[in-house]
Amino acid sequence: MAPTTEADPIEATAFVRAALRVLEGKWTLPILWQLRQGPQRYGDLRRLIPEISDKLLTQRLRDLEGDGLVLRQVTPARPPQVSYSDHGRTLIPVI
Repeated sequence: MAPTTEADPIEATAFVRAALRVLEGKWTLPILWQLRQGPQRYGDLRRLIPEISDKLLTQRLRDLEGDGLVLRQVTPARPPQVSYSDHGRTLIPVI
């Protein structure tokens, strides 16, 4: 019997499952949407998304940074200034 040329459906959708895992959660898309306009400081994001708690915003930003979708930049100052920017700009048209 000749090998089939059809792609394994499980393997073919692996990238979709990976994307959904990264984008899961109630606050991921609102955060990415706010970052589309450029770097935002934590307080700016907090004001732009008033329904999110500090704990959840911090956790989601850390998760998104770990997934490579958000870039965290620390500016040396007293106190240090931290801003977040959308590192995964290719997602904006999809969102």
